[in-house]
Amino acid sequence: MKLKQLKFAAALAVTTFFLSCSSDNSGDNTNPDPTPETKKEVTLATSTTLGSYLVDKDGRSLYFFSTDAKGQSSCTGGCEAVWPVFNVDNLTADKLGAGLTLSDFGTITTASSKKQLTYKGWPLYYYAPSSANDGYGNVTNTPEAPGKTDGDGIGGVWFIAKPDYSIMIVRSQLVGHDGKNYKSDYTVGDGQTTYFTDAKGLTLYTFKNDNFKKNNFTKEDFSNNAVWPIYETDKIVVPSILDKSKFSVITVFGKSQLVYNGWPLYYFGQDASVRGANKGISFPAPAVWPVPVKDIPLAI
Repeated sequence: MKLKQLKFAAALAVTTFFLSCSSDNSGDNTNPDPTPETKKEVTLATSTTLGSYLVDKDGRSLYFFSTDAKGQSSCTGGCEAVWPVFNVDNLTADKLGAGLTLSDFGTITTASSKKQLTYKGWPLYYYAPSSANDGYGNVTNTPEAPGKTDGDGIGGVWFIAKPDYSIMIVRSQLVGHDGKNYKSDYTVGDGQTTYFTDAKGLTLYTFKNDNFKKNNFTKEDFSNNAVWPIYETDKIVVPSILDKSKFSVITVFGKSQLVYNGWPLYYFGQDASVRGANKGISFPAPAVWPVPVKDIPLAI
């Protein structure tokens, strides 16, 4: 009987020991609550036809408007219902998806006093086409569903917001270095012209004395490059309404220069990297350095 009691006591002691160890170590195995992940307000989506483009936190596409040539929001009145502004208050780097940089974003105030986020100087918009009409002139606009990109190319002026364009399209008044307004035929007068810029809206030019894929302006030592800097890039990422095959890259004394329809592309030094400036169209005389347009004749 005593032997049985001793065995029971020993077993109880061992069990108590292990339970005690388990209890003592339980604190070591407890994982702290994970830090909540910051919701990404702007990310990049990918399309087989459009490549990478900007979307909001719900996957809804964002767009650029060509008439925002100077970085202002020019979508006003009824346009605002179809193309609502996109904004994020207090945007920080941790709210951006991979491949996006905070310094590329900014904020403007529209004519209707709304805050609007910009990307590389371009105001950002949603697309909300009309989906119903009650017969009394009351139209319902429904925001485009996540994953849709139907706003791209509309009117030849609305384009999906991409992070890597090397060419963009603007529609704006030409104003020469002489302060005069010019029309698309380079005669004095008012009227918007649709032409090419770089990704940040800086105006590009062609030179009438160039030949097919031949830069006849730039000197070998680049001593005149400050006057008409070459558009130096080897990337060809363009809006969907343009024929990508018409773009190419040439080498000018060791540097890459983008070409459209045989015409080498340049900046104008006196534009001073100001978005929307197009002073070069009248320097040294109108049409010597025209802006590139979609239907420019093939260079010879």
